[in-house]
Amino acid sequence: MSPTTGSTLITNIGQLVTVDPTEPDRPTRAHAALVIDDGFVAWHGHAADAPAADARIDADGAAVIPGFVDSHSHLVFGGDRVDEFEARMAGRAYTAGGIRTTVAATREATDEALRTRLVHLVAQARAQGTTTLEIKSGYGLTVADEQRALRLAREVTAETTFLGAHVVPADFADDRDAYVDLVCGSMLEACSPHARWVDVFIDSGAFTVDEARRILLAGRDAGLGLRVHAGQLAADGGVALAVELDAASVDHCTFLTDDDVALLAGSGTVATLLPLVEFATRQPFPDARRLIDAGVAVAIATDCNPGSNFSSSMPLAIALAVRELGMTPLEALRAATIGGARALRRDDVGHLGVGARGDAVILDAPDYRYLAYRPGVPLVRTVVAGGIVTSRTVRGE
Repeated sequence: MSPTTGSTLITNIGQLVTVDPTEPDRPTRAHAALVIDDGFVAWHGHAADAPAADARIDADGAAVIPGFVDSHSHLVFGGDRVDEFEARMAGRAYTAGGIRTTVAATREATDEALRTRLVHLVAQARAQGTTTLEIKSGYGLTVADEQRALRLAREVTAETTFLGAHVVPADFADDRDAYVDLVCGSMLEACSPHARWVDVFIDSGAFTVDEARRILLAGRDAGLGLRVHAGQLAADGGVALAVELDAASVDHCTFLTDDDVALLAGSGTVATLLPLVEFATRQPFPDARRLIDAGVAVAIATDCNPGSNFSSSMPLAIALAVRELGMTPLEALRAATIGGARALRRDDVGHLGVGARGDAVILDAPDYRYLAYRPGVPLVRTVVAGGIVTSRTVRGE
């Protein structure tokens, strides 16, 4: 979505949380106002000092925060896996193999069916305060279906990721090398014009470190940035590869060695934690406290997908991060905003400093800490994305 023209004053803000990287020691402002001009933040400060603007929004004493940056999602797919979820809740362990169920349903779905669901899911995420959203392919696993997924995703976001290396599809089960050749060859060639990133799922049920290295290097040679799934089910060597190749983000990080933590702390790679996945799979939660205390840059994202977590709620992810990952409410909010922006190597979103995109969320609460304090309550009152005001109310699917 392009930023709007004209200026908007959001005033009578009871608590403004800019997450402004130029003001790290000033997390909140009271009795504040914010001006968005031509879609970008032009000013913030005390409400009494606010300049004139073309339009005015009265926050009525509520807290205002940056729009959430969800840097990990899989929203182009067919079918569902609710039966798998029910079985998992009854005690069956989560494995990567269920992805193939979604692959079959996605291949059968029409473009229009995939687009309709995608638009609906994006609207749900927006209603919960998400203003920047990364979307991966990975449920087609043929040249045509992966290209189709990215083409559709590009209709709703610029942050698209080629994940042809999600799992080895059943039709290549007896020839893994041939599938890796396909991903690095004609599939990458077809998909790279529609993608900003390339990603690989490193796991015993997916790809090895050596296979991932080959795929990531091919993606980098094609001009794509690097992302990695690693450490979801075991400490698998993926973190070391991500750091070695200067990936923007390594996602999951549930199981990490001390060496993994040290490598991340000395790198420019963000550790993106996905607590909704652990909530939905009953896996152990990652230890954010361990990472933050070591100096690792941390982000929080949803990983919304039909298998391991079918929720796009960044507020719920924040609440879980505080309850289960050892984060403070401010650390969790930063991870869900500027942390996600850093995982996408963006400096124009995830905060409300002057010059950033005018992506602001007015909460139905006086304090940002209510996001963790009142989990499950719809606390997003109004979303302003690039200066455009949107409603929070979206019917469930």
